[in-house]
Amino acid sequence: MPLIQLLSVTKNYLDNIHSGVSQINLEIEQGQIVSIIGESGSGKSTLLKLIYGTLVPQTGQVFFNGVQIMGPDEKLIPGHNHMKMVTQDLTLNIYAKVYDNIAGLIPNINLTEKRELTLQTMDFLRISHLADKRIVDLSGGEQQRVAIARAVITEPEVLLLDEPFSQLDAILKKQLRDDVQRLAKYLNITVIMVSHDPVDGLSIADKMIILKEGKIICDGLPKTIYQNPKYAYVAKLLGKANVFINSAITPDKNQAYAVYPHQIVLNRDSKGIPAKVKNVYFSGNLDEVEIVYENLKITAYDYLNQNFKQNQPVWFSINHFMEVN
Repeated sequence: MPLIQLLSVTKNYLDNIHSGVSQINLEIEQGQIVSIIGESGSGKSTLLKLIYGTLVPQTGQVFFNGVQIMGPDEKLIPGHNHMKMVTQDLTLNIYAKVYDNIAGLIPNINLTEKRELTLQTMDFLRISHLADKRIVDLSGGEQQRVAIARAVITEPEVLLLDEPFSQLDAILKKQLRDDVQRLAKYLNITVIMVSHDPVDGLSIADKMIILKEGKIICDGLPKTIYQNPKYAYVAKLLGKANVFINSAITPDKNQAYAVYPHQIVLNRDSKGIPAKVKNVYFSGNLDEVEIVYENLKITAYDYLNQNFKQNQPVWFSINHFMEVN
Protein backbone atom coordinates (compact mmCIF):
# COMPACT_ATOMS: atom_id res chain seq x y z
CA MET A 1 0.00 0.00 0.00
CA PRO A 2 1.41 3.44 -0.91
CA LEU A 3 1.83 5.97 1.88
CA ILE A 4 -0.18 8.59 -0.01
CA GLN A 5 -2.69 7.87 -2.74
CA LEU A 6 -4.87 10.20 -4.81
CA LEU A 7 -7.73 8.72 -6.82
CA SER A 8 -9.34 10.86 -9.56
CA VAL A 9 -8.91 14.02 -7.50
CA THR A 10 -10.29 17.28 -8.90
CA LYS A 11 -10.30 20.72 -7.31
CA ASN A 12 -11.04 23.77 -9.45
CA TYR A 13 -11.78 27.26 -8.16
CA LEU A 14 -13.72 28.41 -11.24
CA ASP A 15 -16.21 26.63 -13.47
CA ASN A 16 -15.42 25.62 -17.06
CA ILE A 17 -11.77 26.78 -17.02
CA HIS A 18 -8.57 25.38 -15.56
CA SER A 19 -8.03 26.86 -12.10
CA GLY A 20 -6.66 24.05 -9.95
CA VAL A 21 -6.13 20.35 -10.62
CA SER A 22 -8.20 17.78 -12.50
CA GLN A 23 -8.40 13.97 -12.44
CA ILE A 24 -5.19 13.45 -10.44
CA ASN A 25 -4.17 9.84 -9.88
CA LEU A 26 -0.97 9.54 -7.88
CA GLU A 27 0.88 7.20 -5.52
CA ILE A 28 3.76 8.22 -3.22
CA GLU A 29 5.81 5.68 -1.29
CA GLN A 30 7.26 6.00 2.21
CA GLY A 31 10.65 7.72 2.30
CA GLN A 32 10.53 9.16 -1.22
CA ILE A 33 11.57 12.69 -2.11
CA VAL A 34 8.95 13.85 -4.59
CA SER A 35 9.24 17.00 -6.67
CA ILE A 36 6.18 18.63 -8.26
CA ILE A 37 7.24 20.79 -11.21
CA GLY A 38 5.20 23.00 -13.51
CA GLU A 39 4.67 26.51 -14.80
CA SER A 40 3.02 29.15 -12.61
CA GLY A 41 -0.69 28.38 -12.37
CA SER A 42 -0.29 24.72 -13.25
CA GLY A 43 -1.82 23.59 -9.93
CA LYS A 44 1.29 22.72 -7.90
CA SER A 45 0.30 24.42 -4.63
CA THR A 46 -3.30 23.22 -4.95
CA LEU A 47 -2.06 19.63 -5.20
CA LEU A 48 0.12 20.11 -2.11
CA LYS A 49 -2.81 21.48 -0.08
CA LEU A 50 -5.05 18.59 -1.14
CA ILE A 51 -2.44 16.12 0.12
CA TYR A 52 -2.08 18.02 3.40
CA GLY A 53 -5.83 18.26 3.93
CA THR A 54 -6.28 22.03 3.87
CA LEU A 55 -8.34 21.74 0.69
CA VAL A 56 -11.21 19.37 -0.03
CA PRO A 57 -11.48 17.68 -3.45
CA GLN A 58 -14.65 18.37 -5.40
CA THR A 59 -14.40 14.81 -6.69
CA GLY A 60 -12.06 11.96 -5.85
CA GLN A 61 -10.32 10.88 -2.66
CA VAL A 62 -6.95 11.38 -0.93
CA PHE A 63 -5.61 8.62 1.34
CA PHE A 64 -2.82 8.42 3.91
CA ASN A 65 -1.87 4.83 4.81
CA GLY A 66 -5.19 3.69 3.39
CA VAL A 67 -7.28 6.11 5.47
CA GLN A 68 -9.06 8.96 3.74
CA ILE A 69 -7.65 12.38 4.67
CA MET A 70 -10.15 14.71 6.31
CA GLY A 71 -10.51 18.25 5.02
CA PRO A 72 -10.99 21.54 6.92
CA ASP A 73 -14.76 21.03 7.06
CA GLU A 74 -14.24 17.80 9.03
CA LYS A 75 -11.29 18.76 11.22
CA LEU A 76 -11.04 21.56 13.78
CA ILE A 77 -7.39 22.30 12.95
CA PRO A 78 -6.82 21.79 9.20
CA GLY A 79 -3.87 19.68 8.11
CA HIS A 80 -2.97 16.04 8.67
CA ASN A 81 -1.54 15.16 12.10
CA HIS A 82 1.32 13.13 10.60
CA MET A 83 2.36 15.83 8.14
CA LYS A 84 3.98 19.24 8.41
CA MET A 85 3.84 21.90 5.72
CA VAL A 86 6.26 24.78 5.15
CA THR A 87 4.78 27.50 2.94
CA GLN A 88 6.35 30.63 1.49
CA ASP A 89 4.71 32.60 4.33
CA LEU A 90 6.76 30.56 6.87
CA THR A 91 4.36 31.43 9.79
CA LEU A 92 7.17 32.08 12.27
CA ASN A 93 7.02 34.28 15.36
CA ILE A 94 9.22 37.00 13.90
CA TYR A 95 9.97 38.73 17.23
CA ALA A 96 10.91 35.54 19.08
CA LYS A 97 14.34 33.93 19.02
CA VAL A 98 15.21 31.10 16.69
CA TYR A 99 15.59 28.64 19.58
CA ASP A 100 12.16 29.51 20.98
CA ASN A 101 10.48 29.20 17.57
CA ILE A 102 11.77 25.64 17.24
CA ALA A 103 11.58 24.49 20.87
CA GLY A 104 8.02 25.80 21.21
CA LEU A 105 6.75 22.80 19.25
CA ILE A 106 7.95 20.38 21.95
CA PRO A 107 5.95 19.96 25.21
CA ASN A 108 7.67 20.69 28.53
CA ILE A 109 7.48 17.12 29.79
CA ASN A 110 11.25 16.64 29.88
CA LEU A 111 13.13 19.92 29.58
CA THR A 112 16.52 18.25 29.16
CA GLU A 113 15.34 16.12 26.25
CA LYS A 114 13.53 19.13 24.79
CA ARG A 115 16.72 21.19 24.78
CA GLU A 116 18.83 18.34 23.36
CA LEU A 117 16.37 17.69 20.54
CA THR A 118 16.14 21.40 19.69
CA LEU A 119 19.93 21.81 19.60
CA GLN A 120 20.30 18.62 17.54
CA THR A 121 17.72 19.83 15.00
CA MET A 122 19.37 23.25 14.70
CA ASP A 123 22.77 21.63 14.27
CA PHE A 124 21.42 19.32 11.55
CA LEU A 125 20.14 22.33 9.58
CA ARG A 126 23.28 24.39 10.27
CA ILE A 127 21.55 27.14 12.24
CA SER A 128 23.00 26.57 15.74
CA HIS A 129 24.82 29.90 15.52
CA LEU A 130 21.46 31.67 15.08
CA ALA A 131 19.86 30.32 18.27
CA ASP A 132 19.69 33.67 20.09
CA LYS A 133 18.77 35.80 17.08
CA ARG A 134 15.23 37.02 16.44
CA ILE A 135 13.53 35.81 13.27
CA VAL A 136 13.05 39.40 12.10
CA ASP A 137 16.83 39.85 12.06
CA LEU A 138 17.48 36.85 9.78
CA SER A 139 17.85 36.65 6.02
CA GLY A 140 15.18 34.93 3.94
CA GLY A 141 17.34 31.84 3.58
CA GLU A 142 17.97 31.63 7.32
CA GLN A 143 14.26 31.98 8.03
CA GLN A 144 13.58 29.15 5.58
CA ARG A 145 15.91 26.85 7.52
CA VAL A 146 14.24 27.77 10.81
CA ALA A 147 10.82 27.00 9.34
CA ILE A 148 12.01 23.57 8.19
CA ALA A 149 13.61 22.88 11.58
CA ARG A 150 10.35 23.84 13.27
CA ALA A 151 8.47 21.47 10.98
CA VAL A 152 10.70 18.41 11.43
CA ILE A 153 11.39 18.63 15.17
CA THR A 154 8.13 16.79 15.86
CA GLU A 155 9.28 14.03 13.46
CA PRO A 156 6.36 14.03 11.00
CA GLU A 157 6.01 11.20 8.52
CA VAL A 158 5.59 13.66 5.64
CA LEU A 159 7.20 17.06 5.08
CA LEU A 160 5.50 19.29 2.50
CA LEU A 161 7.55 22.17 1.07
CA ASP A 162 6.04 24.91 -1.09
CA GLU A 163 8.83 26.61 -3.09
CA PRO A 164 11.45 25.96 -0.37
CA PHE A 165 14.39 27.37 -2.33
CA SER A 166 12.77 30.41 -3.97
CA GLN A 167 14.45 33.03 -1.74
CA LEU A 168 17.94 31.55 -1.80
CA ASP A 169 21.06 32.33 -3.77
CA ALA A 170 22.83 29.54 -5.66
CA ILE A 171 25.18 28.53 -2.81
CA LEU A 172 22.50 28.47 -0.10
CA LYS A 173 20.11 26.67 -2.44
CA LYS A 174 22.64 23.87 -2.95
CA GLN A 175 23.23 23.60 0.82
CA LEU A 176 19.52 23.47 1.63
CA ARG A 177 18.88 20.88 -1.08
CA ASP A 178 21.59 18.74 0.53
CA ASP A 179 20.02 19.25 3.96
CA VAL A 180 16.55 18.26 2.75
CA GLN A 181 18.01 15.12 1.20
CA ARG A 182 19.84 14.26 4.45
CA LEU A 183 16.68 14.88 6.47
CA ALA A 184 14.66 12.53 4.32
CA LYS A 185 17.19 9.73 4.61
CA TYR A 186 18.15 10.27 8.26
CA LEU A 187 14.59 10.60 9.59
CA ASN A 188 13.04 8.32 6.94
CA ILE A 189 10.40 10.94 6.21
CA THR A 190 8.65 11.48 2.92
CA VAL A 191 9.35 14.89 1.38
CA ILE A 192 6.97 16.39 -1.20
CA MET A 193 8.15 19.71 -2.58
CA VAL A 194 6.75 22.15 -5.09
CA SER A 195 9.15 24.13 -7.23
CA HIS A 196 9.23 26.21 -10.40
CA ASP A 197 12.95 25.41 -10.78
CA PRO A 198 13.46 21.96 -12.37
CA VAL A 199 16.99 21.70 -10.96
CA ASP A 200 15.44 21.26 -7.50
CA GLY A 201 13.73 18.10 -8.65
CA LEU A 202 16.41 16.79 -10.97
CA SER A 203 19.10 17.02 -8.31
CA ILE A 204 17.55 15.29 -5.27
CA ALA A 205 14.12 13.83 -6.09
CA ASP A 206 13.37 10.11 -6.28
CA LYS A 207 10.16 10.85 -8.16
CA MET A 208 9.24 13.80 -10.35
CA ILE A 209 5.70 14.91 -11.21
CA ILE A 210 5.13 17.30 -14.11
CA LEU A 211 1.92 19.34 -14.06
CA LYS A 212 0.40 21.21 -16.97
CA GLU A 213 -2.91 23.05 -16.68
CA GLY A 214 -3.84 21.07 -13.59
CA LYS A 215 -3.12 17.61 -14.97
CA ILE A 216 -0.21 15.23 -14.50
CA ILE A 217 1.33 14.74 -17.92
CA CYS A 218 4.18 12.54 -16.72
CA ASP A 219 5.71 11.19 -13.52
CA GLY A 220 8.62 8.92 -12.76
CA LEU A 221 12.37 9.00 -12.24
CA PRO A 222 13.81 12.49 -12.91
CA LYS A 223 16.63 11.13 -15.10
CA THR A 224 14.21 9.10 -17.21
CA ILE A 225 11.86 12.04 -17.71
CA TYR A 226 14.74 14.36 -18.61
CA GLN A 227 16.25 11.96 -21.14
CA ASN A 228 12.86 10.98 -22.62
CA PRO A 229 10.60 14.01 -22.09
CA LYS A 230 7.80 12.83 -24.47
CA TYR A 231 6.29 16.33 -24.57
CA ALA A 232 7.77 19.58 -25.84
CA TYR A 233 6.40 21.29 -22.71
CA VAL A 234 8.43 18.96 -20.47
CA ALA A 235 11.64 19.35 -22.47
CA LYS A 236 11.37 23.15 -22.43
CA LEU A 237 10.53 23.15 -18.73
CA LEU A 238 13.42 20.91 -17.70
CA GLY A 239 16.19 22.09 -19.99
CA LYS A 240 15.41 25.13 -22.17
CA ALA A 241 14.95 22.73 -25.06
CA ASN A 242 14.62 23.87 -28.65
CA VAL A 243 11.59 22.42 -30.42
CA PHE A 244 11.71 21.64 -34.14
CA ILE A 245 8.42 21.16 -36.01
CA ASN A 246 8.23 20.45 -39.74
CA SER A 247 11.94 21.11 -40.08
CA ALA A 248 14.18 19.79 -42.85
CA ILE A 249 17.10 19.30 -40.44
CA THR A 250 15.29 16.68 -38.33
CA PRO A 251 15.27 12.91 -39.01
CA ASP A 252 11.55 13.03 -39.92
CA LYS A 253 9.98 16.26 -41.14
CA ASN A 254 6.54 15.11 -39.99
CA GLN A 255 7.66 14.49 -36.41
CA ALA A 256 8.29 17.12 -33.69
CA TYR A 257 11.64 16.95 -31.91
CA ALA A 258 13.19 18.56 -28.85
CA VAL A 259 16.90 19.29 -28.55
CA TYR A 260 18.60 20.54 -25.38
CA PRO A 261 21.15 23.35 -25.80
CA HIS A 262 24.03 21.06 -24.79
CA GLN A 263 23.11 18.70 -27.65
CA ILE A 264 24.04 21.35 -30.22
CA VAL A 265 27.65 21.80 -31.33
CA LEU A 266 28.75 25.21 -32.61
CA ASN A 267 31.83 25.90 -34.72
CA ARG A 268 33.42 28.47 -37.01
CA ASP A 269 34.88 26.18 -39.67
CA SER A 270 31.98 25.99 -42.15
CA LYS A 271 31.12 22.42 -41.09
CA GLY A 272 27.46 21.77 -40.43
CA ILE A 273 24.37 23.89 -40.94
CA PRO A 274 24.95 27.62 -41.53
CA ALA A 275 23.30 30.14 -39.19
CA LYS A 276 23.91 33.56 -37.66
CA VAL A 277 24.61 34.57 -34.07
CA LYS A 278 21.81 36.64 -32.55
CA ASN A 279 22.95 37.03 -28.93
CA VAL A 280 25.67 35.72 -26.61
CA TYR A 281 25.29 35.48 -22.83
CA PHE A 282 28.37 34.73 -20.71
CA SER A 283 27.53 32.22 -17.96
CA GLY A 284 30.90 31.44 -16.42
CA ASN A 285 31.76 27.92 -17.53
CA LEU A 286 29.87 28.34 -20.81
CA ASP A 287 28.40 30.87 -23.21
CA GLU A 288 24.69 30.67 -23.95
CA VAL A 289 24.47 31.44 -27.65
CA GLU A 290 21.27 32.29 -29.51
CA ILE A 291 21.53 31.60 -33.22
CA VAL A 292 19.05 32.10 -36.05
CA TYR A 293 18.43 29.49 -38.72
CA GLU A 294 15.69 30.13 -41.30
CA ASN A 295 13.89 32.52 -38.92
CA LEU A 296 14.04 29.93 -36.14
CA LYS A 297 15.78 31.02 -32.93
CA ILE A 298 17.91 28.23 -31.44
CA THR A 299 19.68 28.22 -28.08
CA ALA A 300 23.01 26.38 -27.78
CA TYR A 301 25.73 26.12 -25.16
CA ASP A 302 29.32 26.88 -26.12
CA TYR A 303 31.54 25.14 -23.59
CA LEU A 304 34.72 26.06 -25.50
CA ASN A 305 34.23 29.82 -25.09
CA GLN A 306 34.84 30.43 -28.77
CA ASN A 307 34.03 34.11 -28.30
CA PHE A 308 31.17 34.30 -30.78
CA LYS A 309 29.97 37.80 -31.60
CA GLN A 310 26.55 39.15 -32.50
CA ASN A 311 25.65 38.87 -36.22
CA GLN A 312 28.65 36.72 -37.14
CA PRO A 313 28.17 33.52 -39.16
CA VAL A 314 28.23 30.23 -37.29
CA TRP A 315 27.75 26.56 -38.19
CA PHE A 316 25.99 24.02 -36.01
CA SER A 317 25.26 20.32 -35.80
CA ILE A 318 22.86 18.38 -33.54
CA ASN A 319 24.05 15.19 -31.90
CA HIS A 320 20.73 13.98 -30.48
CA PHE A 321 17.04 14.41 -31.30
CA MET A 322 14.21 13.53 -28.89
CA GLU A 323 10.77 12.79 -30.32
CA VAL A 324 8.06 14.82 -28.57
CA ASN A 325 4.39 15.62 -28.86
